[in-house]
Amino acid sequence: MNRQIEFNSSLTKKEAVAALVYLPVHMFLLPLLMPVFMQKGLISETWANLLVYIIGIVYIGIFCWRFLRRDFDPFIDNFMNCVLQVCLCYGLMLVMNMVVNLLLFKLDPLENPNNSAIMDLASMEYGKTAAMAVFMAPILEEILFRAGIFGVLRKYSRIGAYAASILVFSAYHVWGYALGNPSYWIYIVQYIPVSYLLCRAYEKCGSIWGSISLHMVINAISVNMMHAMQQMAGQLM
Repeated sequence: MNRQIEFNSSLTKKEAVAALVYLPVHMFLLPLLMPVFMQKGLISETWANLLVYIIGIVYIGIFCWRFLRRDFDPFIDNFMNCVLQVCLCYGLMLVMNMVVNLLLFKLDPLENPNNSAIMDLASMEYGKTAAMAVFMAPILEEILFRAGIFGVLRKYSRIGAYAASILVFSAYHVWGYALGNPSYWIYIVQYIPVSYLLCRAYEKCGSIWGSISLHMVINAISVNMMHAMQQMAGQLM
């Protein structure tokens, strides 16, 4: 039976400061620095993206490891509820994405540049891209956007916590492309469902590992579907 889990997940003050201080580094500083190294031929695009997450994982491992360990116990204690919530959220995401994509199709915008970038990376270095998207990104981004933004703000306003986490996480996937082409801002809408459902999984599971698990499932299925589509397209050519 599904039962409401009390939400007690919380970063300590030091952990919250560490997460929120690193948030702009991950969102803005590293994405702006890596292209500079790429232009100089010091690093490939795949390794540039991978290094962003390696640096983040090391940082989170140093400052937020205890939080991940603390939140693992309630995740295991309520494991079946968490599995149910992850499955429910994934199903809801499919339905919500279908509605959003139909709306975007009517507007006839450009192709989502973030999806195109991931497909290109997967075609060049599938193993590295999968490791980054399926394992590193969910842990790092859930600490920053869910524990760091949603978890901290929820103490003061649940609605405000949802709104802030959804807005920042959605903008994170789009802003770099929108600087060059403002039309890409429309793709913020495409990330609202998953942003909301990651918050929901965190809240309903009462553990950051709930949203990490959902994030891993979403990225694993997405990356493998993109890779399979590329392979099929290559065979047809």
